[in-house]
This record gives sequence, structure tokens and C-alpha cells, in this order.
Amino acid sequence: MPIDITPERITAVEEIIRPHIRHTPVLHVDLDDFGMAALPIALKLECLQHSGSFKARGAFTNLLTRPVPAAGVVAASGGNHGAAVAYAAMRLGVPATIFVPSVTSPAKADKIRSYGARLVIGGERYANALEASERFVAETDALAVHAYDQVETLLGQATLGREIEMDLPETTTLLVAVGGGGLIGGIASWLRGRIKIVAVEPESAPTLNHALAAGKPVDAPAGGIAADSLAPRRVGNLMFPIAQAFVGTSVLVADDDIRKAQQALWDTVRIVAEPGGAAAMAALLSGRYVPQKAERVAVLVCGSNTAAVGFD
Repeated sequence: MPIDITPERITAVEEIIRPHIRHTPVLHVDLDDFGMAALPIALKLECLQHSGSFKARGAFTNLLTRPVPAAGVVAASGGNHGAAVAYAAMRLGVPATIFVPSVTSPAKADKIRSYGARLVIGGERYANALEASERFVAETDALAVHAYDQVETLLGQATLGREIEMDLPETTTLLVAVGGGGLIGGIASWLRGRIKIVAVEPESAPTLNHALAAGKPVDAPAGGIAADSLAPRRVGNLMFPIAQAFVGTSVLVADDDIRKAQQALWDTVRIVAEPGGAAAMAALLSGRYVPQKAERVAVLVCGSNTAAVGFD
């Protein structure tokens, strides 16, 4: 387990980034509002964070705790990380170059550009964009900000775990969507088993599910409706031992379940969530995760960067 990702460091990072991030709200609802058996749940609305996702936490941690050269910062991203780095760079007055794959949604690409960053299409998938960004770093000496496999990124995302525990001390179970694992790894680093963490991934991008089965990070399929946020080739090396120690279970959801969860969040509570942001909720609404009556469940709605096509 990474020795640098401690509760003490997480608390210190939270103090550094607090002036730059939002303390996002919690919405208390009941599953009977969604046409299911009654069960009170809490929605942690990190989709209302600056830049539209939790990624702002890790972005500000990197830029505020590491020296930034004149060449600025560079990031590879499916969209949300790039938007967060671009936003943090804009607020702190440093140049940013963001590499994204062609699967990145127009909504996310437009948001990156709106923050003044240079946007570069770097191949079809996240792994291709990452390779392109690494070549750019070698040529320019810009500061690379990794989307998930970096201590500073994990520390920043861990502040969300701290915030959730502060907001919802009664919670026994937390559902979290997983892509590269920076979010769930950071949260688990703070919670350290005090709350059961359920990892939720699309069936078409089961990176952590496959890694846990194999006992190590391995390549997995990287497609589906949430490919621009939950489909790296494999989970990060730094987060994996954290997940082994502190993630209670892993479930997979179908793309259609994610679409239905997006629509249900809009129809029922007027929350706009992108596919990756709705994945954790999809596990509940589809029955892929069935909580016991004694569980006190929280669901992390982690991203809102979508054009919301189909909502009315």
C-alpha cells in the first residue's frame, strides 16, 4: 500500500485545496421514489463540483503541491480529468495542454476549451491519449498530471472520502463508480474499512473487477457508454493494493442500466449525471447490488459532463 497516502496527508491536502473546491451537497431520497422497495439512501452530489466532477480535487492537489514549470501542465484524459486540470490551470494562471481520445464527448471537449486549455485528440482510447501526452512531456518538460495513478491525485480524491464521512457519519455502505481507480482508491485510503465500499463498473469496462480476480492489475475491455470516463486499459498500480484491502465487493452493470439510471436521476430528482456519474446508482436500480434492510446506503454521483441528450 502506498505509504504516502495517509490520513494525516489527506487532511493536510484538504486544507490546501479547500479554498479552491466546493463542499458538495447531499440529497436524501428513498428508493420508493424510483419505483423500488422503500429504502432511504443519500446521494452525494459531487457532480456539482467545479469542472463537473470530483476530478477537480486531484487537479488542484497536483498544481498546488508540485512545482509547475514555465511549459505548464499536461494531462491525458477521457474528458473529466482534462476539464479539471484545465480549470485548475486557468484559476492558477498556468498554461495547460490536454490530450483526449476521439471517444471523448463533445460536452467534455467543449468544457476543456472553455477553460482556455489547448486540446489535442490523441488516438481512439485513453491509453492512446496517455502515450501522446507522454511524448509531449518528453519534448517540453511540462508537468504531467496523471488521471489516477499518482500519489497527489489519490490524495486529492481522498478528500472526498473525508467529506463523505463528515457529511454522513451514519453511512454503512458507499457505492462508487470505478474507471482507473483514483476515486475509489482515494476514498478507500481515507475510510480504511470503516464503511463498506462497493465498486461499480460497466460490464464493457471491468478493469477493477478483472484485477481483483487476477490478484493484480490486468488489461480489460475498454468500451461502452461510459468509455470516456470509466474505460482505461487497466486500473492504477498505486490504487490496487488499497482496493484489495478496503473495497468490499465489485459489481458490474449493463450500459442499458446506466442509461436508465441517468434518466431516473433526471426524472425523479432533476439531477443531470453523465454515464460514469450514474453508474453507481445503476447498481441499485438494476438490482446488481441489493442492500440489506439494516444498511445505510450512500451513492456517489460523481460527474455531470454530458449534453444530456434524451432528457426532457
